[in-house]
Amino acid sequence: MNEPAQRIVFFVSDGTGITAETLGSTLLTQFEGVEFRKVTLPFINSTDKARVTVNYINHVSTTETRRPLVFSTTVNEEVRSILRTANAQFLDLFDTYIAPIEAELGIKSTHAQGRAHGMSDHGRYNARIDAMNFSMEHDDGQSVRDLSRADVILIAPSRCGKTPTTLYLALQHAVFATNFPLTEDDLENLKLPKALRGFENKLFGLTSDPERLQQVRSERRPGSKYASLAQCAYELRQAEQLYRRNNVPHLNSANMSIEEIAAMVMQEKGLRR
Repeated sequence: MNEPAQRIVFFVSDGTGITAETLGSTLLTQFEGVEFRKVTLPFINSTDKARVTVNYINHVSTTETRRPLVFSTTVNEEVRSILRTANAQFLDLFDTYIAPIEAELGIKSTHAQGRAHGMSDHGRYNARIDAMNFSMEHDDGQSVRDLSRADVILIAPSRCGKTPTTLYLALQHAVFATNFPLTEDDLENLKLPKALRGFENKLFGLTSDPERLQQVRSERRPGSKYASLAQCAYELRQAEQLYRRNNVPHLNSANMSIEEIAAMVMQEKGLRR
């Protein structure tokens, strides 16, 4: 069997590199059969740093059979001019979009650094922190205080992705999200936890595939009944019946990323912001 082709990819930014990573990685998902080795180079915000970066990329290029790819979101023209001299395929993500937007709006961009993930919107930043604190306080049913403030309450058997999804919703979208585990009593009786009665309109359920759930649980408690395939299949089967009986919208999270799960939850609950 042929080894997958390999290509080193640099994400270069004058800020944190999050935008370059996100946009670049999204584009690379469209190319199967290539193994991408990714390196992020943040805070390249001066000509001196740009020259050092070019020297590094050029050095790496001499050790590779194929030249590197470089995704850049730097806005300083001098820095960009230097970066373009690297022995690599240089892809300026801002070049692609800034000029058409300038033409449409009839104004020039400010070329300000670090705007995408800075604290220019303090109100939104504070809202995200408040949502995060709420999600952490209420994680896994630890607290039922002020549940009326919740935008959404995720319910599911253990290890179906409740906690990471609620934390992502809070940090990324300032959604007041919390989660409750479905216990053996809940699943056996096909009844919602008592603390959630009256909040049915806020509920969203998660399920998984038995094999996937067994794999995840085995990493935590190998060889236990909790991680057995039979137990996983039983809990998932009962959870789906509980959701249907109580008209709780739900989805199978087995092959979905946290971002995809969060998007589906927000769409179902009308939480798009």
